[in-house]
Amino acid sequence: MTLFPRSPAFQEHPFAEFIKILGKGKKGARPMTQDEAYRAMRMILAGDVLPIQLGAFLMLMRIKEETSEELAGFVQAVREHLGFSTTLTVDLDWSSYAGKRRQLPWFVLSTFLLADNGVTVFMHGAGGHTEGRLYTENVLQAIGVPPAHSLQEAERQLAASRFSYLSLEHICPALFDMINLRPVMGLRSPVHTLVRLVNPFGASHSIQGIFHPSYRQVHQQAALLLGERNMAVLKGEGGETERNPDVDCLVQSVTHGELSDETWPALFERRHMKAESLSPDFLKQVWRGERSDEYGEAAVIATTAVALKLLGRADSQQAAQSLAQSYWDNRQRERLGLLPVDG
Repeated sequence: MTLFPRSPAFQEHPFAEFIKILGKGKKGARPMTQDEAYRAMRMILAGDVLPIQLGAFLMLMRIKEETSEELAGFVQAVREHLGFSTTLTVDLDWSSYAGKRRQLPWFVLSTFLLADNGVTVFMHGAGGHTEGRLYTENVLQAIGVPPAHSLQEAERQLAASRFSYLSLEHICPALFDMINLRPVMGLRSPVHTLVRLVNPFGASHSIQGIFHPSYRQVHQQAALLLGERNMAVLKGEGGETERNPDVDCLVQSVTHGELSDETWPALFERRHMKAESLSPDFLKQVWRGERSDEYGEAAVIATTAVALKLLGRADSQQAAQSLAQSYWDNRQRERLGLLPVDG
């Protein structure tokens, strides 16, 4: 049985170049340059790679972990592949790929606060690739906020109400298929990292959450290589873009094209317990003031504060926290950030 087609006259497949770079033993293997990573991802997205090559490539990358240069090259290829442009001004690109399992996705309410106060927020993510997690798309649907189904529909939602969520499935199906290989491989892949930096609308600012602290600087340096002028990355609760108010939070950023780091202090002396229930309806009740939750409300305000500082709406942590608190106190409780269904 032939497991995969042979190249003509047994010639080496063009993509083999990149597998050799990564897999040539302890002494021969090396990271790819930004250009090599760009060319490799271009071939993958064009469908010019055999399945067995893609599997080998993703797992070799997983073993060594991606560098900033590789990440920048991958993202460059994805942006070129999308070929999407818009005249709409988007203020903040917000990635949501991890899913939650200990706490509700309180950051969703942070995006509603920002949108209600004049910030246009585009959120993108993917759900279902890891068992036992609650994904943003499902939460939004449960509380009555319809996700978009294309970049064009997202554009209309953003123009109408300053917020839209779009699944990776509708942004780049090839990457969506690759991110959903996790149950097959048993491991995450570089796709889980690169999708956070795609920024399809070319937003002037972007914010990302990661789970493994070592990836903070990789994201930060990759953003700089990509020419991003304002971005922030933090170790978020559960790996999502959400500041955990129970612990100190190091935010590593690109600010006006320069690298910067700052630590936001914990807001509580003792950590809160894991949530008893992950019911999306509870988010709605807290937003409307029908229920209260000390941890959740602090997470919403603290996350909003980080975004406000990134956006330049506050020049200090104290000012950002105070402004975020005022947004929360004066939120449009009856609105819940509801978006018009595209017709």
